[in-house]
Amino acid sequence: MTSACSRASAYHHPLLDAKFKIDPADRSIVWTDDELESLMDDYLAAARLAREAGFQFVDVKTCHGYLLHEFLSARVREGKYGGDFAGRTRILMTLVGRIRHELPDLLVGVRLSVFDTVPFETSREPGRPYPHADLLPYRYGFGVDEQNPARDRFAGAAAAACDAARCRRGRGQGFLRQSLLLSPRAASGVFPPSDGYLPPEDPLIGAWRQIDVARRCKQAVPGLPMVGSGYSYLQDYLPHVAQAAVRDGWIDAVGLGRMVLAYPELPVDTLRSGKLARKSVCRTFSDCTTAPRAGMISGCFPLDSYYRDLPEADELKAIKQRLKDPAPPSADR
Repeated sequence: MTSACSRASAYHHPLLDAKFKIDPADRSIVWTDDELESLMDDYLAAARLAREAGFQFVDVKTCHGYLLHEFLSARVREGKYGGDFAGRTRILMTLVGRIRHELPDLLVGVRLSVFDTVPFETSREPGRPYPHADLLPYRYGFGVDEQNPARDRFAGAAAAACDAARCRRGRGQGFLRQSLLLSPRAASGVFPPSDGYLPPEDPLIGAWRQIDVARRCKQAVPGLPMVGSGYSYLQDYLPHVAQAAVRDGWIDAVGLGRMVLAYPELPVDTLRSGKLARKSVCRTFSDCTTAPRAGMISGCFPLDSYYRDLPEADELKAIKQRLKDPAPPSADR
């Protein structure tokens, strides 16, 4: 789905403006309320195309820094799509309601980043959060403690999950797929993408945090079907942990993301033989993220021979090598 509008953000975030060198006075990048009304028409058109193509559900992404995710923390935005909780969730709830009303036979999923943390600095070292002490109380995150935004808080996540339950209208039921952002500190992986940083904690902690928050969301709204994510870091143990989480009612299903790029046969192999092809298991190298950030196709370059044999594979290796061996300082420095 594309739009002719050049807007980029829900509101100006002081830390992200500094990180990406955005002029905080530049209003041209912020969507107006009228433009959002037109954008929702585009979302609906995309959902209709998906149904016509034979898909049974659409995923309304409210995660990973995408626009709808930004609105969840738009406390400083004026107008009906910002401010209080009702305003910050209005575009999501309106959009889901319109899809439900106009396409009642189409399931609607929402991938929701259930809480944010403060943005982290880009570095080849373990990540450090951008200084935020002068921004307390912190008004730029969703589901965070305003006095200590680096600390996880569940209140926002539970409220959003409860509100998401309203999506279950029409013939089908909506579902919520949880995800944790704004910082990969809350995610799980060993190797950072090209513009990332090394994990500041053991990634296993991040994997557990994802599973635990999903469990708490499920407890908050037991009747809302939910899909857990963030399991790929578990690698060979993914099927065991996923089975236990579903069996014990912590989550209804487990969704696979980058693992599918490396090993799409994993579910079939697990069910048929109980054995995995270990050389195909995703090892969280993050090439599938680094490549598109460099304008290339996304895929598992280390493990999938199709991508490994593409010309882009050599270009990707060169990018990673330059990150490892930065140019030495010039003699006149």
